[in-house]
Order: sequence, then C-alpha cells, then structure tokens
Amino acid sequence: MESYYEYRHLVGFEETNLVGNVYYVNYMRWQGRCREMFLRDEAPEVLADIRDDLKLFTLKCECEFFTEITAFDELSIRMRLEDLTQTQIGFAFDYVRLRDGFEELVARGRQRIACMRGPNTDTRPTRVPDTLRAALSRYAVPPTAGGRRVFEGVGEG
Repeated sequence: MESYYEYRHLVGFEETNLVGNVYYVNYMRWQGRCREMFLRDEAPEVLADIRDDLKLFTLKCECEFFTEITAFDELSIRMRLEDLTQTQIGFAFDYVRLRDGFEELVARGRQRIACMRGPNTDTRPTRVPDTLRAALSRYAVPPTAGGRRVFEGVGEG
C-alpha cells in the first residue's frame, strides 16, 4: 500500500481569482505548508536544527494542473518522498479534491530542496540529517519500472 503524508486544506475566497477558481501560486504555497506540517509532525528535531543553522533551500518547484478548483473545495495534499541523495530531497505532491466520498486528482506537483549550512555569506551543502532521512523513509514512492528514484542510505542512522 502506498504511503503519503497528508495535509488537509479547505480553499478560501482569498485563494481564488476574479473568475472564482484558485490562483496557481496557491498550489506552491500548499506544497510549502505540507512540508512544514510534515516537519512539525514527523521530524520535530529538524525544526530545532533549522533554528540553529540548517537551511532548506528550494531549488525547484512545479505543478501540473488537471482541473480547476474553487472556494470551499476540500483538498488532501499528499506528499511522498520521490528521491533522496546525500544533500537533496525530491518530493512529489498529489492534490486531491475530496467531495461526497469521492477523490479526484486535480493537480500534481514536485519540489526539490537542498540542505545547506553556514552563514549567509558562506552557505554550503550538507548531508540530509539522519532524523529527517528516517522520517522521510516512511513516505517513499514505491519503485517503478524505468523510474528515476535514487536513494542513498534511506533509514540509515
């Protein structure tokens, strides 16, 4: 069975445009919020590390839209670990509308982050913390034929 971290969201009017559908930038915002809630719920030790000197730099983020959503749509943003290297993490996001007991995939996104340390004038790549690796390992995308997953030491530590 596929495992994912879920962040639930109820769309508000402030997230829509004049036509009434959700403005695209909100999908990126929800990716960030899902990632933050994951850290709070699944890897709180990493939050202390971020307060110290760990930095999570977003290198890339994208979203593919399948259908429009509007105010008061209930969403499940489902985050999975897509790949993990020494210093970077790739996330996959499914945006699923929940309505009357049915689920509809409305968008799909990706995000890539790099772990960095050091002062702003001399920030350098650093290993993904072991506590974060362990928390992420529970949400790995299942292997697929011809897939591009890369895992180096998931769950080690």
